[in-house]
Amino acid sequence: MRRVVVINAKGGCGKTTIATNIASYYALKGFGTALFDYDPQGSSMNWVRQRGGKPPQIHGVAAHHAQTSVTRTFALRVPPHVNRIVLDTPAGLKGIRLGEILKDNDVVVIPVVPSAIDLHATAEFMRDLLLVIKARSRNMRIAIIANRMRAAVPSLSAFENFIASLRIPVIARLRDSGNYLSAAERGVGVHELPPEEFNDVRLDQATLRTIVDWIESEKIFPTVPVTPPSPPRAGPA
Repeated sequence: MRRVVVINAKGGCGKTTIATNIASYYALKGFGTALFDYDPQGSSMNWVRQRGGKPPQIHGVAAHHAQTSVTRTFALRVPPHVNRIVLDTPAGLKGIRLGEILKDNDVVVIPVVPSAIDLHATAEFMRDLLLVIKARSRNMRIAIIANRMRAAVPSLSAFENFIASLRIPVIARLRDSGNYLSAAERGVGVHELPPEEFNDVRLDQATLRTIVDWIESEKIFPTVPVTPPSPPRAGPA
Protein backbone atom coordinates (compact mmCIF):
# COMPACT_ATOMS: atom_id res chain seq x y z
CA MET A 1 0.00 0.00 0.00
CA ARG A 2 1.29 3.45 -0.86
CA ARG A 3 -0.46 6.60 0.35
CA VAL A 4 0.04 10.01 -1.26
CA VAL A 5 -1.31 13.16 0.36
CA VAL A 6 -1.73 16.31 -1.74
CA ILE A 7 -1.67 19.17 0.72
CA ASN A 8 -1.33 22.92 1.23
CA ALA A 9 -3.20 25.10 3.69
CA LYS A 10 -3.71 27.66 0.92
CA GLY A 11 -6.90 27.15 -1.05
CA GLY A 12 -6.99 27.43 -4.82
CA CYS A 13 -3.51 26.03 -5.43
CA GLY A 14 -4.68 23.01 -7.45
CA LYS A 15 -4.81 20.21 -4.88
CA THR A 16 -7.89 18.56 -6.41
CA THR A 17 -6.52 18.81 -9.95
CA ILE A 18 -3.28 17.12 -8.94
CA ALA A 19 -4.94 14.50 -6.72
CA THR A 20 -7.47 13.44 -9.37
CA ASN A 21 -4.84 13.27 -12.09
CA ILE A 22 -2.50 11.15 -9.95
CA ALA A 23 -5.40 8.81 -9.13
CA SER A 24 -6.38 8.62 -12.80
CA TYR A 25 -2.83 7.78 -13.84
CA TYR A 26 -2.52 5.03 -11.24
CA ALA A 27 -5.82 3.50 -12.33
CA LEU A 28 -4.78 3.56 -15.98
CA LYS A 29 -1.58 1.72 -15.06
CA GLY A 30 -3.57 -1.07 -13.45
CA PHE A 31 -3.18 -0.15 -9.78
CA GLY A 32 -6.17 -0.59 -7.50
CA THR A 33 -6.74 3.08 -6.70
CA ALA A 34 -8.74 4.90 -4.04
CA LEU A 35 -9.24 8.66 -3.84
CA PHE A 36 -9.96 10.07 -0.36
CA ASP A 37 -11.65 13.48 -0.33
CA TYR A 38 -11.09 15.35 2.94
CA ASP A 39 -12.35 18.67 1.58
CA PRO A 40 -15.94 19.48 2.65
CA GLN A 41 -16.48 21.02 -0.79
CA GLY A 42 -16.32 17.48 -2.15
CA SER A 43 -14.67 18.39 -5.46
CA SER A 44 -12.83 15.08 -5.77
CA MET A 45 -16.02 13.13 -5.10
CA ASN A 46 -17.82 15.21 -7.73
CA TRP A 47 -15.05 14.22 -10.13
CA VAL A 48 -15.48 10.52 -9.26
CA ARG A 49 -19.23 10.79 -9.84
CA GLN A 50 -18.59 12.58 -13.13
CA ARG A 51 -16.66 9.51 -14.30
CA GLY A 52 -19.98 7.68 -14.25
CA GLY A 53 -18.38 4.30 -13.57
CA LYS A 54 -16.26 4.40 -16.73
CA PRO A 55 -13.13 2.24 -16.57
CA PRO A 56 -10.62 2.22 -15.14
CA GLN A 57 -12.62 2.58 -11.95
CA ILE A 58 -11.44 4.61 -8.98
CA HIS A 59 -12.82 3.96 -5.52
CA GLY A 60 -13.96 7.27 -4.03
CA VAL A 61 -14.11 7.84 -0.27
CA ALA A 62 -15.89 10.93 1.08
CA ALA A 63 -13.50 11.12 4.02
CA HIS A 64 -14.72 14.55 5.15
CA HIS A 65 -17.87 12.81 6.43
CA ALA A 66 -15.84 10.59 8.75
CA GLN A 67 -15.44 11.34 12.44
CA THR A 68 -11.81 10.25 12.32
CA SER A 69 -8.97 11.04 9.95
CA VAL A 70 -6.62 8.66 8.20
CA THR A 71 -6.25 5.97 10.85
CA ARG A 72 -5.19 2.46 9.89
CA THR A 73 -8.70 1.16 10.54
CA PHE A 74 -10.33 3.76 8.32
CA ALA A 75 -7.74 3.32 5.57
CA LEU A 76 -8.56 -0.38 5.39
CA ARG A 77 -12.17 0.39 4.51
CA VAL A 78 -11.43 0.11 0.82
CA PRO A 79 -11.74 -2.86 -1.57
CA PRO A 80 -9.02 -5.49 -1.05
CA HIS A 81 -7.50 -4.83 -4.49
CA VAL A 82 -6.62 -1.21 -3.62
CA ASN A 83 -2.89 -0.63 -3.26
CA ARG A 84 -2.66 3.10 -4.03
CA ILE A 85 -4.47 5.76 -1.98
CA VAL A 86 -4.45 9.44 -2.93
CA LEU A 87 -5.69 12.06 -0.44
CA ASP A 88 -7.18 15.40 -1.47
CA THR A 89 -7.08 17.73 1.53
CA PRO A 90 -8.91 20.94 2.51
CA ALA A 91 -7.53 24.44 2.95
CA GLY A 92 -6.67 25.74 6.40
CA LEU A 93 -5.03 22.63 7.85
CA LYS A 94 -2.80 23.22 10.85
CA GLY A 95 -1.91 21.90 14.28
CA ILE A 96 -3.49 18.67 15.45
CA ARG A 97 -5.65 18.31 12.36
CA LEU A 98 -2.59 18.58 10.13
CA GLY A 99 -0.86 15.85 12.15
CA GLU A 100 -3.88 13.58 11.82
CA ILE A 101 -4.01 13.98 8.05
CA LEU A 102 -0.31 13.17 7.73
CA LYS A 103 -0.57 10.02 9.83
CA ASP A 104 0.35 6.82 7.96
CA ASN A 105 1.08 8.59 4.68
CA ASP A 106 4.24 7.87 2.73
CA VAL A 107 4.51 10.80 0.34
CA VAL A 108 3.57 14.47 0.73
CA VAL A 109 3.03 16.53 -2.42
CA ILE A 110 2.64 20.31 -2.04
CA PRO A 111 1.21 22.35 -4.93
CA VAL A 112 2.39 25.97 -4.98
CA VAL A 113 1.13 28.73 -7.29
CA PRO A 114 3.56 31.56 -8.23
CA SER A 115 1.74 34.51 -6.66
CA ALA A 116 2.76 36.73 -3.76
CA ILE A 117 -0.29 35.74 -1.71
CA ASP A 118 0.37 32.04 -2.26
CA LEU A 119 4.05 32.34 -1.34
CA HIS A 120 3.32 33.91 2.04
CA ALA A 121 0.54 31.43 2.83
CA THR A 122 2.76 28.51 1.81
CA ALA A 123 5.63 29.78 3.98
CA GLU A 124 3.39 29.71 7.04
CA PHE A 125 2.09 26.25 6.15
CA MET A 126 5.57 24.84 5.58
CA ARG A 127 6.60 25.80 9.11
CA ASP A 128 3.71 23.81 10.55
CA LEU A 129 4.21 20.91 8.17
CA LEU A 130 7.92 20.44 8.76
CA LEU A 131 7.59 20.74 12.53
CA VAL A 132 4.88 18.06 12.54
CA ILE A 133 7.04 15.74 10.44
CA LYS A 134 10.10 16.35 12.64
CA ALA A 135 8.05 15.56 15.76
CA ARG A 136 6.97 12.26 14.23
CA SER A 137 10.59 11.33 13.42
CA ARG A 138 9.59 9.76 10.11
CA ASN A 139 11.32 9.63 6.75
CA MET A 140 8.30 11.03 5.03
CA ARG A 141 9.06 11.98 1.44
CA ILE A 142 8.16 15.57 0.53
CA ALA A 143 8.07 17.32 -2.81
CA ILE A 144 6.76 20.53 -4.33
CA ILE A 145 4.78 20.86 -7.54
CA ALA A 146 4.89 24.32 -9.12
CA ASN A 147 1.40 24.80 -10.52
CA ARG A 148 -0.10 27.06 -13.20
CA MET A 149 3.28 28.18 -14.46
CA ARG A 150 3.36 30.96 -17.04
CA ALA A 151 6.41 32.76 -18.37
CA ALA A 152 4.94 36.25 -17.98
CA VAL A 153 4.26 36.26 -14.23
CA PRO A 154 5.48 39.35 -12.32
CA SER A 155 6.33 37.36 -9.19
CA LEU A 156 8.09 34.49 -10.98
CA SER A 157 11.55 35.53 -9.80
CA ALA A 158 10.38 35.77 -6.18
CA PHE A 159 8.71 32.40 -6.58
CA GLU A 160 11.88 30.72 -7.81
CA ASN A 161 13.89 32.25 -4.94
CA PHE A 162 11.35 31.07 -2.40
CA ILE A 163 11.27 27.53 -3.77
CA ALA A 164 15.06 27.35 -3.74
CA SER A 165 15.15 28.50 -0.11
CA LEU A 166 13.00 25.60 1.06
CA ARG A 167 15.54 22.92 0.08
CA ILE A 168 12.70 20.61 -0.94
CA PRO A 169 12.71 19.10 -4.44
CA VAL A 170 10.46 20.54 -7.11
CA ILE A 171 9.44 17.42 -9.02
CA ALA A 172 7.28 19.06 -11.69
CA ARG A 173 6.09 22.36 -13.11
CA LEU A 174 2.53 22.22 -14.38
CA ARG A 175 1.85 24.71 -17.11
CA ASP A 176 -1.26 26.86 -17.02
CA SER A 177 -3.18 24.55 -19.37
CA GLY A 178 -6.87 24.33 -20.16
CA ASN A 179 -6.48 20.58 -20.60
CA TYR A 180 -6.73 20.07 -16.83
CA LEU A 181 -10.09 21.85 -16.78
CA SER A 182 -11.30 19.85 -19.78
CA ALA A 183 -10.33 16.62 -18.06
CA ALA A 184 -12.01 17.63 -14.78
CA GLU A 185 -15.27 18.40 -16.57
CA ARG A 186 -15.31 14.85 -17.96
CA GLY A 187 -14.29 13.11 -14.75
CA VAL A 188 -11.00 11.95 -16.27
CA GLY A 189 -7.32 12.76 -16.03
CA VAL A 190 -5.20 14.33 -18.75
CA HIS A 191 -3.88 10.87 -19.63
CA GLU A 192 -7.41 9.93 -20.65
CA LEU A 193 -7.74 12.84 -23.11
CA PRO A 194 -7.13 11.92 -26.78
CA PRO A 195 -4.07 13.80 -28.09
CA GLU A 196 -5.71 14.39 -31.46
CA GLU A 197 -8.46 16.46 -29.82
CA PHE A 198 -6.56 18.48 -27.22
CA ASN A 199 -3.69 20.81 -28.02
CA ASP A 200 -0.34 19.89 -26.48
CA VAL A 201 -1.95 17.41 -24.08
CA ARG A 202 1.12 15.20 -24.43
CA LEU A 203 3.09 17.90 -22.56
CA ASP A 204 0.68 17.66 -19.64
CA GLN A 205 0.75 13.87 -19.77
CA ALA A 206 4.55 13.87 -19.62
CA THR A 207 4.45 16.11 -16.54
CA LEU A 208 2.08 13.75 -14.75
CA ARG A 209 4.34 10.81 -15.57
CA THR A 210 7.23 12.69 -13.96
CA ILE A 211 5.22 13.20 -10.77
CA VAL A 212 4.19 9.57 -10.42
CA ASP A 213 7.66 8.33 -11.33
CA TRP A 214 9.04 10.32 -8.40
CA ILE A 215 6.31 9.07 -6.06
CA GLU A 216 7.06 5.48 -7.03
CA SER A 217 10.82 5.90 -6.71
CA GLU A 218 12.62 5.05 -3.50
CA LYS A 219 14.53 8.32 -3.28
CA ILE A 220 14.11 9.96 0.13
CA PHE A 221 14.86 13.64 0.61
CA PRO A 222 17.66 13.45 3.20
CA THR A 223 17.51 16.76 5.06
CA VAL A 224 14.50 18.89 5.85
CA PRO A 225 14.80 22.36 7.39
CA VAL A 226 12.79 22.81 10.57
CA THR A 227 11.78 26.40 9.84
CA PRO A 228 11.85 27.54 6.22
CA PRO A 229 12.48 31.24 5.59
CA SER A 230 9.73 33.64 4.71
CA PRO A 231 9.17 34.20 1.00
CA PRO A 232 10.95 37.12 -0.65
CA ARG A 233 9.07 40.36 -0.97
CA ALA A 234 7.14 40.62 -4.21
CA GLY A 235 4.41 42.74 -5.70
CA PRO A 236 0.93 41.35 -6.40
CA ALA A 237 0.76 38.62 -9.04
